[in-house]
Amino acid sequence: MKTLQWMRRLAVALLATFALQATANAKTPTIEQHTASANGVQLHYLQAGEGSDTPVILLHGYAETSHMWLPLIAKLDDRRTVIAPDLRGAGDSSMPASGYDKKTMAQDIHALVQQLGYRKVKIVGHDIGLMVAYAYAAQYPDEVDSIVLMDAFLPGVGDWQKVWLLRDKWHFNFYGDTPLKLVDGRERIYFEHFWNDFAADPKHSMSEADRQYYTRQYARPGRMKAGFEYFHAFPQDAEDFAGFARQPLSMPMLVLAGEKASGDFLIAQAKLVDTHVQGVIIKGSGHWLMEEAPAQTIPALVGFLNGDANAQAQR
Repeated sequence: MKTLQWMRRLAVALLATFALQATANAKTPTIEQHTASANGVQLHYLQAGEGSDTPVILLHGYAETSHMWLPLIAKLDDRRTVIAPDLRGAGDSSMPASGYDKKTMAQDIHALVQQLGYRKVKIVGHDIGLMVAYAYAAQYPDEVDSIVLMDAFLPGVGDWQKVWLLRDKWHFNFYGDTPLKLVDGRERIYFEHFWNDFAADPKHSMSEADRQYYTRQYARPGRMKAGFEYFHAFPQDAEDFAGFARQPLSMPMLVLAGEKASGDFLIAQAKLVDTHVQGVIIKGSGHWLMEEAPAQTIPALVGFLNGDANAQAQR
């Protein structure tokens, strides 16, 4: 009996040792935080990974920051560098008084990429970040290997005034002293409109932890004002994008659109600005693709960014 007990204890000890070794050997991505001066602004960014594959730039949207990309970074950083900046005005980046048109914001990111020494990049954008990503590719087409647009729209392209998100167009004109006073101390109430009403199911949208995190981020002095400027700049964006669209892009473009959000509209817009578009509808999802449907969204992104983008875009 004692021998049997001893053997059992030995087996448990060996299993524990193997488990510890497996944990130690498991890949845990190291995500560094940096700040750089680029195009006259201080940009905070997350950086992870290394390898010879083309670097990937991830651009967040409104009511979020670079924090939204953490689940994706861990899937991409095994063969390349991944950069996720906070856009001007958001997160820990600086808040200049102007420059919130997407053409200028793209120039911010380009200056950062040049400073980091990258000749070509792949670029991904969601929401406002989608607009910045397109403005980047339109201004620097020879420096973009491929591009991903994730659920929103392109101001000034096609019949853009009929896009799904414009059903709540009031917030595009919600800026100035009175709106700022109305949301002061009530930032979460304001953001709940986006997180809930733009989701297919508010109960399966943004997590409670993320809601608290983003509310804290935007409740800091000056952040709401800067965020309102993203929308205030839409008339200028529409003018710029209409001009960009006259010269269609030719790099592979993946469009991910929520079935319950942008749907086919964004795919149709993309085909007006690029000649190699692959459109994917994320089933059952609203606007918040990374949060509502990660099991569909992340594999689609990884497959496009890791695979033969040209072949995939021509399907």
